[in-house]
Amino acid sequence: MAPPILLVMYGVENAQIYELIHEGRGKDYLAEAEEITRRVRRLKPDAGALLDVACGTGAHLGYFARLFARVEGLELSEAMVAVAARRLAGVPVHAGDMRAFDLGRTFDVITCMFGALGYAETEAELRETLRCFARHLVPGGVAAVDPWWFPENFLDGHVSGDVAAVDGLTVARVSHSARDGAACRMNVHYVVAGARSGVRHFEEAHRISLFRREQYEAAFAAAGFTVGYVDGLHSGRGLFVGVRD
Repeated sequence: MAPPILLVMYGVENAQIYELIHEGRGKDYLAEAEEITRRVRRLKPDAGALLDVACGTGAHLGYFARLFARVEGLELSEAMVAVAARRLAGVPVHAGDMRAFDLGRTFDVITCMFGALGYAETEAELRETLRCFARHLVPGGVAAVDPWWFPENFLDGHVSGDVAAVDGLTVARVSHSARDGAACRMNVHYVVAGARSGVRHFEEAHRISLFRREQYEAAFAAAGFTVGYVDGLHSGRGLFVGVRD
């Protein structure tokens, strides 16, 4: 999901660079997809249809397509939808907001990765998002959500820097994250260099809610889920796994 607050909105090229830097940093999309699939099938062994909400450029979705009979994606950023649709021939990728979408059908599994649920700006939006998930799940369906940081493990003032060389491009990414009320504000700068394209720079500003664990759990319960939390996954953010009652 492209965040709702940006200094520079994603174009198609910037969306591709977003994925390149995370691949270069060593993010293992396949391992994460397989871990989610194992946990989902413990709860729903016959799961065959999956919707990846806030699917971005489709990096997880491509692996989910190998593991489930039918997969679809939902993404707010039109640029990321274009990249995902181009890379995943035959996989429906819908443009839509995770807080209010209606695809007119249900799934066995809904995933929401990379802390995207933190872009819900209020508890009311968080609850409505999870209610939307529930409406798109069959009874007994599973929602697997990678949350953003909780307030107690968010590092105020955290600086991250990485350089990756992928597909003939060298990409440098530097970010600074600071507390902003009940959220964090993360400023990210990219420098991209290629032999023919030269050097260019773009930047983003994200505001991501720092919901407490109990706020997530209450929102799941209000949406009709029985939910559990798995600590330690996804760089330490963990994983919520909810079963629709």
